[in-house]
Amino acid sequence: SATPPADQAMTKKVDVLIVGAGLSGLVAARRLQSAGRVVRVLEARSRVGGRMLSSTSANGSVIDLGGQWGGASHHRFAALINELALERFASHYGDRGVFHWRGRRVEAPLAKDFASSHLFFNPESLGLTAAELDAFQLLQRAFTALVAQMDPLQPWRTPDAEQLDRLTVAQWAERHTTVPLARLPLDWLCRMGGSGGFEPWEASILHLAWTQAVAPQAESPEAWLVRGGAGAVAQRLASTLEAQAPGSLLLNRPVQAIVQDSTGVCLVDSSGERHHAGSAIVAIPPPLRLAIRFEPALPAALSSLLQRSPMGAMIKILAIYARPFWREQGLNGLGSGDLPFLELTADSGPPEGQPAVLAGFIAGERALRLGAMPALQRRQLVIDDLVANWGPEAAKPLELVVQDWNNEPWSGGAFTSFVIPGTWTGPARLVAANHGRVIWAGSEVSPRWPGYFEGAIEAGERSATTAMGELPAAGVAVPTAN
Repeated sequence: SATPPADQAMTKKVDVLIVGAGLSGLVAARRLQSAGRVVRVLEARSRVGGRMLSSTSANGSVIDLGGQWGGASHHRFAALINELALERFASHYGDRGVFHWRGRRVEAPLAKDFASSHLFFNPESLGLTAAELDAFQLLQRAFTALVAQMDPLQPWRTPDAEQLDRLTVAQWAERHTTVPLARLPLDWLCRMGGSGGFEPWEASILHLAWTQAVAPQAESPEAWLVRGGAGAVAQRLASTLEAQAPGSLLLNRPVQAIVQDSTGVCLVDSSGERHHAGSAIVAIPPPLRLAIRFEPALPAALSSLLQRSPMGAMIKILAIYARPFWREQGLNGLGSGDLPFLELTADSGPPEGQPAVLAGFIAGERALRLGAMPALQRRQLVIDDLVANWGPEAAKPLELVVQDWNNEPWSGGAFTSFVIPGTWTGPARLVAANHGRVIWAGSEVSPRWPGYFEGAIEAGERSATTAMGELPAAGVAVPTAN
């Protein structure tokens, strides 16, 4: 039995316990607290924010080690930024970017919209052959048609779902074209789109189509950045929570067990302390839920789903320079293509150019391979790719930060989780929304923009609404544990 011994310390009962002080958990706490509920947040790390993490570099620049962008249709995130009195600035996408393919470097303008682009670029300006262009457009049309057919809330109801869920992205693409350049944008969506961090042979075409139905790259999810770093959002939410109810946020408290019955829930943390509430919100990445002992146990279908939902593999690179030299050359910092490691680079600096920062991403198997190398070798390989994109000046950053999210035990990887082939039409269709008095939150469970800040906020708000529906009205006395 997971019931803790009677001699373990027990804290005062609250209305709702929240596991995880990432953006989703903090938003849920804020929503509940503002409705007059008493909450307690337990966070495994020694800090808040989860995958929303800023850091100060050696020269005093604030950089985002985790997520950083907001999107054109990310209205919840934009509203939260305004409420917290933070500022936004537009991502730097003017001028030309750089595209690499098989040793050839092309400077090209970006397309007006992602849907008609080849990895952001105007396809006609990439110097492709007519055969490559035709093959790319044919595959793009086929994938767009598939995304349009998706049932975003119940992917297993999509036409031919079972067949599509058994075909990997790579297999589906090979059925349509043998031209590698045509397949590159789909490979990129697997490794780098907000669903990112997996290889095209690790997930089904149904899963990839679902990611674009619920979090479309075509809606410009990397449209703007937060001045002073996105990590400030989590810091301010946590400060407000603690200011209004000191002691409501506990760090270094991994939750080990969640026991529930008809009267409420009891959480046992790593210090042995027991916490009681009417309900609990679990706002952590899906695979991490498997580390918690649940009583009653999770349903078999949910356990199976969690086991089939690994986190994507991702290393984020931040190269800080004295000045944005690429802008001086009429380049916008956006690079993509087939470099050995860097899947994408993007200018992360504000309009005034200070700090001058290029963010880069290494994803999937390359991230695991690079992560296993000695630090000096890893640095040199990253520098080589930066130079290939942006020239010799890129070889000497003031600082090169390598943030390996796969080494973060309380994240397990980056962006979000993905599911292996057969999962959507298998266990996923059997899973209930919640587990009794345990309510799921975290970006991954959002019906829209999972894997983004926007999805984390929506999931947090939804979980708070669900919890409030199961609580007495505010102002009614809630019995405390004796």
